[in-house]
Amino acid sequence: MSNVLTAKERTEFKGSNLTKLRNDGNIPAVVYGNKNDSKAITINSKDLSKTIKEVGRNGIISLDVEGTSYEVMLSEYQKDALKNRVYHADFLIVDMSSEIEAQVRVELVGDAKGVKEGGVLQQSIHELNVTAKPKEIPESIEVDVTGLEIGDTLTIADIKGNYKIANDEEEVIASVLAPRQEEEVDDDIETETEVETSGEATPEA
Repeated sequence: MSNVLTAKERTEFKGSNLTKLRNDGNIPAVVYGNKNDSKAITINSKDLSKTIKEVGRNGIISLDVEGTSYEVMLSEYQKDALKNRVYHADFLIVDMSSEIEAQVRVELVGDAKGVKEGGVLQQSIHELNVTAKPKEIPESIEVDVTGLEIGDTLTIADIKGNYKIANDEEEVIASVLAPRQEEEVDDDIETETEVETSGEATPEA
């Protein structure tokens, strides 16, 4: 079931109006897609945050714009890093029966065997572009690294789900690297060389 988010159509676009709008706890936004003209709207900041927490980043939202309802996904948003708040949002109108593309974050789960043996777990990919019907797009893609030993890797080909992934199947998602070895022998050799060099006698003129 979609969560309902209420919006109002926006007709004022001056900077001063946008500033007042944000100061009043609202966010300027745009809704577009699925053969609909782009429409400028405004939504309540707290309502948006609550909705995202409930449905997730890629969840389906029922957007009510002054009585007209749209099934949408949060396409993009711009965030003020200093104030930690969203200050603009784009909503994509979706056809629930058609496939769409979305970015989905990758989460590594489990404790890799190789890490317990001193290896270092490295995550190479943090987001994937997936194509699926709106309700089949996951909030995140969990990749189990439990079985990875030192030198092992997991690739795109190892991921299974009801969606298509745009990335090449051979791209590495995660790997366990061998621990870095300190080259003590080389350091000793360099130290001895420095000592011998500093101890050389200066030729007489």
